[in-house]
Amino acid sequence: MNAFDVRPTLDAPDDDPYLWLEDVEGERALAWAAGQSAKTLKHFSGTQFERDRAALTAIFDNRDNLPLIARRGQYLYNYWRDAGNPRGLWRRTTLAAYMKAAPQWELLLDLDALAASDGEDWIWDGASVEPERRERAVLRLSRGGSDAVVHREFDLISLSFVADGFNLPEAKGYVNWLDPDTLLLSSALGNGMATRSGYARTVRLWKRDADPLTTPAIFEAGFESFQVSGHSDRTGRSERLWFIEQPAFFEKISWIGDRSGPRRQIDLPRDASWRVFGDWLAVRPRKPWTVGGTTHPADALIVISLSSFLAGGRRFETLFQPGERRSLQSFFWNDGKLIITYLVNLVPRFEMFTPGHQEWTRRVLDTLPAEGTVDVWSFDAAVHETNGEVLVCAQDPITPPQLLLFDLNAAPSLSASAILKRSPENFDASGLVVTRHEAVSID
Repeated sequence: MNAFDVRPTLDAPDDDPYLWLEDVEGERALAWAAGQSAKTLKHFSGTQFERDRAALTAIFDNRDNLPLIARRGQYLYNYWRDAGNPRGLWRRTTLAAYMKAAPQWELLLDLDALAASDGEDWIWDGASVEPERRERAVLRLSRGGSDAVVHREFDLISLSFVADGFNLPEAKGYVNWLDPDTLLLSSALGNGMATRSGYARTVRLWKRDADPLTTPAIFEAGFESFQVSGHSDRTGRSERLWFIEQPAFFEKISWIGDRSGPRRQIDLPRDASWRVFGDWLAVRPRKPWTVGGTTHPADALIVISLSSFLAGGRRFETLFQPGERRSLQSFFWNDGKLIITYLVNLVPRFEMFTPGHQEWTRRVLDTLPAEGTVDVWSFDAAVHETNGEVLVCAQDPITPPQLLLFDLNAAPSLSASAILKRSPENFDASGLVVTRHEAVSID
């Protein structure tokens, strides 16, 4: 499963005089980092530094910043920070309320109040909401921004923590809901459960009221790997689980399986990125990949039927080819359609591909903003719940950020978008235009 790693370690060092820095939480390494930070602050501190820091703080704490959202069921969830709430507020509202100038938010958790009550330096690291009933969530709370987190189950009806729920002491790792009473647990908690890097070495099936330390592992890797993880996939005809081993930070070995563990390894390059929806597999090679008699260049986007791939088929169809001035930025599934973002001469372009019986249908999303900085993502947080609606955040040097809602399934065009939010203008941009130019350097 794991190739022999010849890189030096603290137990088997080479002649590197700075190998002690690999012990990132060691006393000597932390003291050295603190010393370097002190030197930097001493060198750059002063009136201008403080002025710049205050200006940046005011920008990040501006109450007019767009409250970005993710939809789960009937609610839109947001995590908000400002000067009065530096740790943040976890809150939710409805779409109708969100579109108002001053939305009425339901406060779920005030992290500043919780930190004060607990006497802890809590930093928000996210929440995993149970996808069936949406009555419970497992919150990830980090002490001071550490990679290790405390997991605490939270009741979204009573807005209180569940005393005897899915709670874990501090450790590096993640949880993923399978049903209201079962989690996939990828955690370094427990004797022998951490890799050499301090991350999760096993994936365990954790039932409610069971002891996580004695919960059986259904997937594991060697101590020399970076970490493992597992997550559920609800886009198929039945539940399937994905198990991921990362031998190194930019490498992944993937298996498809079920609640008993992995069943089949997915024969993809370790450094490729991929996404699955239903019976379709989309792959983006990081390096040129020769498969099925064809060499696909790095950063191409290729697709194949997952069932065909598992049966040995390797006839991929190419949806995107990179070029000298064309580069793929991102791709994601929404309602069974593949949305891609790419740049042409640094200008954002968007396309949607729909699988058919014989071939894929390509649709250029030319009504989305095509200048400035444009980000597109699914409105729904869970990919299996996507219905064609996407959020678009767009801005350029003279246009303040705005958040738009597009329905990719709308016919005949995408011209009927809804502006959900728009930041106020900070200066008069009338008479100004944005143009793009090229220059040739002397070399």
